Amino acid sequence: MAIYLLRRAAFLVISLFLASVLLFLLLRLLPGDPANSLLSIGATPEQIAAARHQIGSDLPLLEQFVSWLGRLVTFDLGTSFVSTLPVGPEIASRLAVTVPLTLLSFVLAVVVAVPIGFVAAYRSNSWYGSLLSGLSQLGIAVPAFWVGMLLITVFSLRLRVLPAGGFPRDDWADPADALTSLALPVVTIGLVMSASLIRYVRSATLDVLGSDYLRTFRALGSSFTGAMWRHGLRNAAVPVVSILGIELATTFLGAVVVESVFALPGLGSMLIKGIAQHDYPVIQGILFVSTFAVLVIGFVADLAQRLIDPRLRGTVSGNAR
Repeated sequence: MAIYLLRRAAFLVISLFLASVLLFLLLRLLPGDPANSLLSIGATPEQIAAARHQIGSDLPLLEQFVSWLGRLVTFDLGTSFVSTLPVGPEIASRLAVTVPLTLLSFVLAVVVAVPIGFVAAYRSNSWYGSLLSGLSQLGIAVPAFWVGMLLITVFSLRLRVLPAGGFPRDDWADPADALTSLALPVVTIGLVMSASLIRYVRSATLDVLGSDYLRTFRALGSSFTGAMWRHGLRNAAVPVVSILGIELATTFLGAVVVESVFALPGLGSMLIKGIAQHDYPVIQGILFVSTFAVLVIGFVADLAQRLIDPRLRGTVSGNAR
């Protein structure tokens, strides 16, 4: 396990480095000059050259990349071209909205998907098992922004019980007010995410229900509940944990769209504004933090699989030998 952790840590560092190279190069290939965001229409060539020198875009690409990479090592994400404020603290303040939104949506999706997916598998031959499976398949095809607009129409415009968007100016000073603002976005993401999770839980449960070892334990006198609790759940959890990691990472990245629908001051609005202004430090900082979060989520999901299934730990140690 120690060797596995070292390998994964090395993989994480290498992946972050490759991601930083890719982000840097792709941004420089985008059309437009970031210096124009600092100038008004009709700027002279001299003013454009001065703006480029101010933000450092007149330097060779290699020198710009080495400078950015050096700042990353010290956890410095740079300074915004437009606001001239440090990008790191601004991202941290935006994460106070994006992270709770992602985690609450993830918890809601798991709470909804696990029991429904199990029932859909256990009663797969019944009409309501088929109905649950069909509804989950339909939910996969529904875009998140459409669900958000539908919830706004029902609960904000008609029933007037929840706000249509926005977030308190004092952030989490009043937790109840903040959670109320996140209610509809959380339900939006949670419902869309649970639709796909139900399919995976159903599939994993069907594999366990049809396994030889479960039938053997039942034949030896064990009850269905006891056999599932002692042996079935662990085997069903291994593939589901991997999918949960993927879904959590996807939810974190997909929160950009939902934040735009509900006008939340998270990473989404900051990224869209940075793209519109060609603010490279802002774009690079947000995408780098997002990449880091996705890689960490994948690492934790992979580690959880090995903790659940001893056979995976045996494979790692066997490879090490």
